[in-house]
This record gives sequence, structure tokens and C-alpha cells, in this order.
Amino acid sequence: MGTTINPFGKDIIIVEAEFCGRPLSLEVGRIGFRTSASVIVRYGDTTVLGTAMVAEKPVAGFDYFPLSIDYEEKMYAAGKISGSRFIKREGRPSDEAVLIGRLIDRPIRPLWPKGYRHEVQGVASVLSLDPNFRPDAIAMIAMSTAFMLSGAPFEGPVASVRVGLKDGKPAAFLPIETMNSNDLDLVVAGTEAAIMMVEAGANEVSEEQVAAALTWAHEAIQPAIQLQKELLAKVNIKTQEYQLTLPDDDIQKQVDEWILGKLGENLRKPYPERHDLVTTLRKTMHDHFEQALGAEAYASIHQEYDNAFTAALHKDVRKGIIEEGVRPDGRQPDEIRQLSSEVAILPRAHGSSLFTRGITQGMNIVTLAPLSYAQIVDTMEREGERRYMHHYNAPGYTVGEIKRLGSPGRREIGHGYLAERALTAVLPTEEEFPYTIRSVTEIMSQNGSTSMAATCSSCLALMDAGVPLKAPVSGIAMGLMKEGDKVVILSDIADAEDFAGDMDFKVTGTAQGITALQMDMKVHGLSVDILKQALLQGRKGRAKILEHMLQTLPAPREALSPYAPRIEKIMINPEKIRDVIGKGGETINKIIAETGAEIDIRDGGLVMVAATDKKSIDAAIEWIKHLTAEPEVGKVYENCRVVKLMDFGAFVEIMPGHEGLVHVSEMSDKRVERPSDILKEGDHVTVKLVAIDDRGRLVLSMKQAKG
Repeated sequence: MGTTINPFGKDIIIVEAEFCGRPLSLEVGRIGFRTSASVIVRYGDTTVLGTAMVAEKPVAGFDYFPLSIDYEEKMYAAGKISGSRFIKREGRPSDEAVLIGRLIDRPIRPLWPKGYRHEVQGVASVLSLDPNFRPDAIAMIAMSTAFMLSGAPFEGPVASVRVGLKDGKPAAFLPIETMNSNDLDLVVAGTEAAIMMVEAGANEVSEEQVAAALTWAHEAIQPAIQLQKELLAKVNIKTQEYQLTLPDDDIQKQVDEWILGKLGENLRKPYPERHDLVTTLRKTMHDHFEQALGAEAYASIHQEYDNAFTAALHKDVRKGIIEEGVRPDGRQPDEIRQLSSEVAILPRAHGSSLFTRGITQGMNIVTLAPLSYAQIVDTMEREGERRYMHHYNAPGYTVGEIKRLGSPGRREIGHGYLAERALTAVLPTEEEFPYTIRSVTEIMSQNGSTSMAATCSSCLALMDAGVPLKAPVSGIAMGLMKEGDKVVILSDIADAEDFAGDMDFKVTGTAQGITALQMDMKVHGLSVDILKQALLQGRKGRAKILEHMLQTLPAPREALSPYAPRIEKIMINPEKIRDVIGKGGETINKIIAETGAEIDIRDGGLVMVAATDKKSIDAAIEWIKHLTAEPEVGKVYENCRVVKLMDFGAFVEIMPGHEGLVHVSEMSDKRVERPSDILKEGDHVTVKLVAIDDRGRLVLSMKQAKG
């Protein structure tokens, strides 16, 4: 096999440990010589390369941490070539790759020190894919290890595990086939001490069962965390020298003193009144210090004073909630903003709704189409079709900004997927409802938790479209403020609480249980006990929102929109599919052209015929039945063509591809000497199928057809 020599004379170091039933290995020194750090992680047959690049100097003028993390799917990792006829190399990341990139980013980003402005890039590349489990959790371990090896001030390590249920109990890295039908698909990431991130889809699983799975998962990731520490102890890491860009203490003190007495109760107003008061107060502060310091001097430090004002505002929000139990808009911790909703707001849409909570507002539009319109999925991990899609859009005007319109970013893809996952568990099967479903949420106004507005508006629009959901779904975003031992959990967080808070925990579900979860931390993790409290408080909030939704529309409509396609199903003998399709598709294309219906045929013989009017459907179905019908003993067939005359009888075609013999004795009640006495080829007659003999031959009678 050969050997790899490290050009720097360093050893290749490998550490290995048992992790959830398989050996997990971390290797450095073999590849990636010019990266800040690189590591190869192996688990089963999955191999992931994690690379980290860290800039030596901070980026001047940045008021945020320039971190980017990407997840690279390689088709060769799965032994595949893309099924596209035109593009064979990897290009734009699939939505799935974007979502996994976000998944890795979310627990890692909070573990860098505030004020760190060095540009950091992480790339997790899947080089080999074990088809027995998904590789995203292994990619997260690779990314954490690379950052730890870089010498940058990353406060990890982090590890992750994907959990399902086996015999009702949590289990890790279950086969993909098992996970596709599992009641719980949960990804948990955390440090040695606490949970940092949660992502889940579920089939109405209880809050208690989810909490138990969180506890199990946090214990399960510990070997992967300890293995990273073991590797670090064996590698000579050069610690990076860095300088944090922190607010000027003197400026913060000046702003705090000036703002004293102007916050608190003065700003505890609902939106937009609070927003207007804050905007006015911010401008007054800038005017004050500009006059005190001089316009020219102040221009160079304007942003620092603005940041100090924002910091003071966040401290005031936290103080009001933790010390007084009052939120920025005056609500109590478990109080939900004002709700309103309506359905059928767009006359030509198959289903539509408008859901408003506070000033967060989502409009949803549902479109139905035949199953042939399902999206083709062709990724490293998956190939197949996707019949339900939820897309999320949030232009700049929804936050009062001017922004160039463009393709959806990571946030839009992530929010759309969360809302999609929230409803997937309650969708009818293809057999129950043979439609492709596209749900689009157009956010109209933002002030916190738009993904949950997308969930609620999508549910209402699906019911308005007549999609027979198993149960309605609502969603809520939970927040948290923690100071020492004091913890306050907030229901239905708005922007001010999100920006100043420690957690964003989104929960969706039915009256029976949870269908989706997404949790992000802004602190160094939380205990399962706190997360369980948030889940239970969220259940009450979801129930209240669901009660409101059902007042607007209590159940899915029984009838579809008159503009939605109608779909009827028939089963045919799979061996007859070629008769319907015809040579080169000639027959099926003729049916479609002449009837106006759309036809989708599955390998098992299920034929779905769609059109906006029943007349087209009936005509297409009748045509298909005629092409695929099987002879029935005892049935009378009219207008059948005489194909050939013989001395002993006539061969008659009762349907395409099916001929039978009318014996001369069965042609008439009277004696017939020769068939040609009463028939000629090309005549049309009525016959009865009397029998099918043991060789499959049809026995016909003209005489018995008259009786």
C-alpha cells in the first residue's frame, strides 16, 4: 500500500476509542500540510477530512466574528456519479449540504471568545461514505478537532451524535432505513459539561421522551470528546497570539451614566411603540456625545458609542426579566403575543393563509400537483423523489431594510426546512393523497420566530387546500435568561429578547407530541433539566396557539379548490404498462394530447390520472381501461370486429390483443352451414365470452349474447 512521509519530519499520530459501538479514530500529520490544522476522522467506512484556516491578524473594521463553516458532499464518497445528464462534477451545495453546514456551525460558533475578529474558515469534506448511517455527526467531530488543533482560542471540544429509538429506547447511528421510519430523529451536540445544540424531527413524541433522549445523547458523546483531548495532548500545538476587539470600557461607562434612568419602565411598550422610543433615544444619545466631543472627533468613534448603547439596552432587557420578571414589551414570561389568522385569502391559490403573532407575520400559499411533479433528489447520501416541499422567503422589507433580492441563503433554507419537518409527520401517504405538495411561506413582517410563523401559516394553508393532515401542528420559539442560579424561561420570544438572551429553542408539535425541534445556544451550554423545563412550558404555549388556529379553521376542508387538479387512481396489471405507454411513448402521449389529462404510472401498476375537470379524467381512464382490460367470462362484448373466417367458425377481436373463436354452431339459433353464409371479415358483431380453456383460448358465442 505504500507510506506517506510528512515533509516537515513530524509523526503521523492516530488515536482511537470505542464510540457508540464502533471504533472512532482521529489522525493528524498525513495530509493537509499547509492548513492551519487538518484531521482525518474515521468511523465505520465513513472518512471525513476536517480542515481549519485561521488568519494571523484580525480583520479591521469588523463588528462581528468572520467565521464560515462548509460541509462538502463528494459523490465519489458514495461510489456514485451524478444522475444529471449535463452536470457531473460537484457544484452549488445541495440544500441538504447547506443544512448540515449550519448544523455544524451552530454549536461551534458560541465557543469563540467575544471580540475575536480573526477570519476563520472550516471545511468538512466527506471522502468516504458508510451507507449504514449519516455522516453529519462525524463531520462535526472532524470540524471541532481541526479547530482545537489550530491553536486558535476555540473553547471546545464539541462532539455530536444522531439518535433514534430502538424498542422505545435511545440508540445512536441506526441504519438509514430504520431512521427513515423512526419516531425520533435527533441530533445532539455538546461539550463535556453541557448541551450546545439540538435538532430533531419526530412523530408526535412526548416532551419527557425527548428529554430522556437528550440525557442519553449527552452521555454518549463523552468518548468522542475525551478522544479529542487525548489527541491534543500528543500534538505540539502552537497557541495563537490574538487581541480581542472589545468595547471601550470608558465609552461604555459614559453611555451607561448618560442612559441611567431612561430605560426600564420607560421602554416597556409593545412594538412598534418600543421600537420608536429606542430609535429616538439612540439618536438623542448620538446628538449628545457629538455635541460634547465635536463632530469630527465623534465621527471616528460613532460606531463604538452605538455598540455601547446596544450593550446597555441588552443589559436592561436582561435586568428587567431576571430581577423583575417583566419583558421588554411588558409581557409576563409565559405570555404569548396577540394572535390573528385567516385562510382562503388568495382566490386562485389551492390553499392560502395569513398568520400574525405580534408583528411577526407569515403568508403561506399551497400548490397541489400530480406526483410526477415531485422533486428529484440526487445527492451523495440520497436519490429518489421529494413530494412535499416547504420554501421560505424573507426579503429586506420585512425588517424595514433595503436589500437586493437574490436566491435564498443559509438562513432561509434552514427556516424552510424546519417548518417542512414540523409538518412531515402529519402528512397523508401517497396512497391516501396522491399529490405533490409545495408550501411557500412569504414572510411579511419580522419581529422574532418567523420559522414558527411559517409552521403555523403552513398548517393552516394545507388545511385550507384540503390536505387531510393527521393532526394540526403549531410552533413556538422559547428563550432563556440565565444569571448565576437564576433562570427565566420565556415563551414566544421577540427580537429584543433573542438578541439579549442565552437560548433560542423552537418547538413544533400536535396536541399529542413533538414533531420538530431546533435549539441554539449563545452561552456555553445548558443542562437537560433546563431544556426539559423549556419543553414543558413550550407545550402550554403551543396548545394556546393551536387553539387559536383551530378557531380559524377547525379541520382540513373536505373539498379541494376548483383550481386544484383532481386525481383519480386505477390499478392495472403491471404487464399491461407497456400497452398504455406504447412504442416510444406514442400511446400515452396520444391519450394526454386528446384528453388533456396528466398520467403518472408506477411500476407496481398504480395509474394516477390528473386534470382540473372530471370529463378529462373520465375520458383518460376509459381509454386506459380499454387498453388494459382483461377478458371476463360471462361478459357480453359489443361491436367486436371479425378478424378471420374459417370453415369451422370465426375469429373475433373482443378487445385490443384479445381474439376468440365463435364456433359455427354458436353463430345463430338456426343451423349455419358455413360461417361465410352470414359473416365476412371486417363485420362487427356482439359476442359473449363463454369460457377460457386451459390453454388460455377464448370461447365466444353470438347465439348466447342474444339471450
